[in-house]
Amino acid sequence: MYDAVCLGETMAAFAPTDDGPLSGVAGFTRGLGGAESNVACALAAAGHRTAWVSRLGGDGFGDFVRDAVAAYGVDVSYVVRDPDRPTGVYFRTAAERAHAEGAPAEVAYYRRGSAASALAPGAELPPSRVLHLTGITPALSPTCLALARELTVRRPGRPLVSFDVNHRPALWPAEEAGPVLAELARGADLVFVGADEAAALWGTARPEDIRAALPGPATVVVKQGADGATALTARGVTHVAAHEVDVVAYVGAGDAFAAGYLDATLTGRPAADALRRGHDYAARVLATAADLAPPPGVPA
Repeated sequence: MYDAVCLGETMAAFAPTDDGPLSGVAGFTRGLGGAESNVACALAAAGHRTAWVSRLGGDGFGDFVRDAVAAYGVDVSYVVRDPDRPTGVYFRTAAERAHAEGAPAEVAYYRRGSAASALAPGAELPPSRVLHLTGITPALSPTCLALARELTVRRPGRPLVSFDVNHRPALWPAEEAGPVLAELARGADLVFVGADEAAALWGTARPEDIRAALPGPATVVVKQGADGATALTARGVTHVAAHEVDVVAYVGAGDAFAAGYLDATLTGRPAADALRRGHDYAARVLATAADLAPPPGVPA
């Protein structure tokens, strides 16, 4: 029995070695790019038993991604290698990390037809206490959407299903994604959603309105940026302010927040403690240029 199983695509991510648009960047460094594996890695670093379920190409990038995720202590034995489809890759500019005002922020994805886009219903998942999914996976292909729907059906004995809405406009527009992501979120037990993305998808940023639109989950967590986060449960509404952080880069902070909240949930902590733990994790990532940072209490 794993503490958490995380399912979704991870790509080889190429970060620029200098500033400016992609057309002028002379070199890149390679890293990981995957919301679900970020959560798995952070939880593994905190001492939880985790597994990552996905598909990778039978190529060198696939070897790199598999080995890099495994290095965090995540079980990657449920990752399928596909000899006919490539591992997804993407390139980004430095401005994409910090959202620098006036700077060109570019991200070039090369993931269409990737191995992970062939994820489909019936994918092998080991038993776990938590199954973590995001709204990125259903945007990748019709079979990925069918898998997400399969895993969010309420059935006896399933693990706690955690769903981070994680809307990616580059993959599908809000008018198309909104109804689908609401449908999947309603089938989860724990939902994470940013107030800004809820406004784009469903026309409201108010936690109470979002909760009313998602009556199924036991817990809905609304992330409100610098204003903190609010958890809405059957026991009531809990708000915890965010930490003050000198932000280096925003990317990965949402995944870190989810990992921190799940860390506290797995150890039986109440919503207020889980929100604080989420902020603790997110603060570590916000203060670094990387998508991942060691959880609080874990040496860098």
